Amino acid sequence: MSTLSVRTTAEPAPRFTDLLAAEWIKLRSLRSTYWVLALASLVAIGVNLNAVHADLTYIDHPPHRMPGMPPYRYDAMWHSLGSISCDLMAIAAGSLGAITVFGEYTTGLIRTTFAAVPDRRGVIGAKVLLIGGITTLAGVVVSTVSFFSCNAMLASRHVGLSITNPVSQRAVLGYALIVPVCALVGMALGALLRHATASIVSLVVLMFIAPLMFGGDRYRWLHEIGSHLPLAPVDRLTYNPDSNTTLSEWAPSVLDSWITMGVWAAVSVAATVLVVRRRDA
Repeated sequence: MSTLSVRTTAEPAPRFTDLLAAEWIKLRSLRSTYWVLALASLVAIGVNLNAVHADLTYIDHPPHRMPGMPPYRYDAMWHSLGSISCDLMAIAAGSLGAITVFGEYTTGLIRTTFAAVPDRRGVIGAKVLLIGGITTLAGVVVSTVSFFSCNAMLASRHVGLSITNPVSQRAVLGYALIVPVCALVGMALGALLRHATASIVSLVVLMFIAPLMFGGDRYRWLHEIGSHLPLAPVDRLTYNPDSNTTLSEWAPSVLDSWITMGVWAAVSVAATVLVVRRRDA
């Protein structure tokens, strides 16, 4: 009598590179998501270029200043790295981050993902690395292209800035890194709310409505809260000390602004991992 032995071989656990490849396939299959980020990047660069181009007339013919007022000085930093473009990239990156999380819960794909890969931390880690990398690339492109192109336009007027200036380097880096920070915040909101409308509305409230509620210099505690909201650090990091603009007496330091950005990124990643691990798919 012969016995048959059946050997079962367990499938090897997926490597982190496999998880990254799977997340890239998911993102690439939704063309509207990355096309929105690409289009937002082009529009953001165009807005900055148009702002500087429109200012050339005022640079050639500066406005009349009242007696006793300081002479007119053009702030190339404020115009080449404008807040409108920053807000546009923030909402585009935040929406992309939110969609990558709540989109899988909406379609039910997240159950299939966790059935194939029980390691939820690995899955979220791959999402974070992929979205963070893509949005960082987009932020770097917008920041560097805007700065160099706008200041090249201003070179003939002798009011442009050089990238060798430490203030310029800080501004370009801060302007670029705020984009992935907003993407990570969007991921956290998508994981917490798991609903398209609620996630996007919450993102808009946090990014744009909350600063209106915590602005002004009348109450210090309100100003302190406002200066630690997600988009607040970029205003401090892109501030040009050689301009006519003055900072609030309670304005955060440059180091505080970098720390605020890092804390928002770290807390967002931790919240996303914790929520996905603890809640059912």
